[in-house]
Amino acid sequence: MQRPQSPVVRAAIAAALVLAGTGWLGRSPAGAAAAAFSNDDKTILHVLNRIGFGPRPGDVERVKALGLQRYIDEQLRPERIADPNMSARLSALATLGLSNREIADTYELPQLQARQAQKKDAAQAGDNAPAAGDNVDKGRMPDPLQQKANRVVVELSDQKILRAVYSERQLQEVLTDFWFNHFNVDARKGPDRFMLTEYEREVIRPHVLGKFHDLLEADAKSPAMLFYLDNWMSADPNGPHMQPMAAPRMGRGRFGGLMFPPAARPNAQGKNAPKGLNENYGRELMELHTLGVDGGYTQKDVTEVARAFTGWTIQNPRLGGGFRFEPRIHDEGQKIVLGHVIKAGGGERDGEQVLDILAKHPSTARFIATKLVRRFVSDTPPPALVDRAAARFRDTDGDLREVMRTILTSPEFFAPESYRAKVKTPFEFVASALRATGADIQDATPLVREMQRLGQPLYMCQPPTGYKDTADAWVNTGALVNRMNFSLLLASNKVPRVTVADPSTVNTILGDDVSETTRSTIAKATNAPQMAALTLGAPEFQRR
Repeated sequence: MQRPQSPVVRAAIAAALVLAGTGWLGRSPAGAAAAAFSNDDKTILHVLNRIGFGPRPGDVERVKALGLQRYIDEQLRPERIADPNMSARLSALATLGLSNREIADTYELPQLQARQAQKKDAAQAGDNAPAAGDNVDKGRMPDPLQQKANRVVVELSDQKILRAVYSERQLQEVLTDFWFNHFNVDARKGPDRFMLTEYEREVIRPHVLGKFHDLLEADAKSPAMLFYLDNWMSADPNGPHMQPMAAPRMGRGRFGGLMFPPAARPNAQGKNAPKGLNENYGRELMELHTLGVDGGYTQKDVTEVARAFTGWTIQNPRLGGGFRFEPRIHDEGQKIVLGHVIKAGGGERDGEQVLDILAKHPSTARFIATKLVRRFVSDTPPPALVDRAAARFRDTDGDLREVMRTILTSPEFFAPESYRAKVKTPFEFVASALRATGADIQDATPLVREMQRLGQPLYMCQPPTGYKDTADAWVNTGALVNRMNFSLLLASNKVPRVTVADPSTVNTILGDDVSETTRSTIAKATNAPQMAALTLGAPEFQRR
């Protein structure tokens, strides 16, 4: 992507960098007072930026007519909000409604078949023929099977952008993004790329305003998480206690999706030798999903939790199989988790008891409350609000809708210091820019590529921590320049298959509360696209 050449735009970037360097991006503008449900434009703008992906042209007026309190109440009940345009927007994305098994049959197996056939041919010929997926000429001969397989994650990314931009259920989309990030799974880890569509659709999205325990259990039993954190290969360290199972065959070659983990198969050699207990999931379950790093657990608890989840596996992961409890690799001994005794012989119920213990633990209430307050209020969560949100979590048995209601109706949420206190992630920036300009997206795939350039490739965060939600991760010189470049491309209709009919509509999005530097910079624009680009690139627009 080329850097902007206009002197006006270069001046805007310089001004933004100066403001960032002097700490502007860490402060709220003076005089940004807002009263809860006051229904003034600034308060409405604040709410639209926090519980959604920013206002579209005319949104402030629509919410004012509806009433701010009613708008928040409606967003907390997304199932009651009509969203008629999304079906048409998503209709061309054929993979979105497919199950793991259907995706595996259509996109995974052809690649594996081709790879096995090539390996067989190479062995018979005694040469070094390239494996399927390799490019003989990487610049000119892309593998069509690989391209077809990549469509699964591309279409999933397309729908994420389209929903953020066009869905009327804005809070649901923000929370789907939040909870997927909380229970992060990286699409680049083996067959996980074929599991993420069902993972987001069936595990994350339906539970974002439900009971936390239900979300936690759905995640624990999801093939995507079982594979990502390796629990599907975790077996009784004193075992295995099962007979070898033949893998499904395809022609004369062996297909690599075992019904049970190779680590649990007796008499295995080499890479399939018994590996026993895997603690990855047990550790991340407590550190990242529930209690938090300071939640009061020990390494002994990690081991005991891992023992409880042995046997929680996947039936044929590369065939798109689902969760399966396999008693023959489960550790049936007694466990003690956070002081709670889990009696011997419980089978699958051992893991379920662990989830019960963790979901009800006071550290979980505080950890989840802190993360939600950080996402919706401030990088430095107000302690009193965290206390109230955590108490609401405990009192309602982890009812996430009620926890969100506590946060979104709190004095802290509407306080002057919360106004524009959060820096947008690249995803939030792109979605808000598209909404602000009233963009018509004919194909979201070019926007998926822009997300990679901006440093937040969708569904491809490698560590289980997910992407950071604080300013320090996203405010730097390169990030600001890249955002300005994207703003110029968008406002000038140079993003392929994305059209901005009237760039001047963006001019009211910031409201009147902007710095004199921003105001004077935008005033130097010589045409509507340049004015829109300068508005989208302004320091104020980087905040929500």
